[in-house]
Amino acid sequence: MAGNARSCTDKLAARLNHLFATVHPRDRGPYSNDEVARAIRERGGDISKAYIAYLRNGKRSNPTMHHIVALAGFFGVKPAYFFDDEVAEEVDSTLVRMASLREAGLQVSDWEALRDSGVTRIAARANGLSPKGLLAAVQILNQLRALEGLPLEENTDDV
Repeated sequence: MAGNARSCTDKLAARLNHLFATVHPRDRGPYSNDEVARAIRERGGDISKAYIAYLRNGKRSNPTMHHIVALAGFFGVKPAYFFDDEVAEEVDSTLVRMASLREAGLQVSDWEALRDSGVTRIAARANGLSPKGLLAAVQILNQLRALEGLPLEENTDDV
């Protein structure tokens, strides 16, 4: 395989593996290839756990756009994430903020909500706060949610 094609294959594998490692619920580890394949098929897509494994280990170098779109949709990222360095940097920055929230014990119940620009601005400002500062931020957000008649998030008292 030519150097440039190998580089693209390696980049795709690395980015897909990064999504597996970072995009998952707080209370469990990464999704399996089988879980992702089943979820994509349930949404009408067509992909196997073996094909995902081939992409992740660099044994497939030219995935169809259909597969890229399905994988991107599952992980909640733009399909360009796999090929565009600028988009990948933007997404990875968001993933770092998500991981910070998860490590701080905050429940991010909906990946779609995190992609909302208002939520990401709040998350970015929370990055780097001490546990005491994060707890204060959660308490303030809970007060705002109560004032607006929104339900409080569960399990925020363990921040």
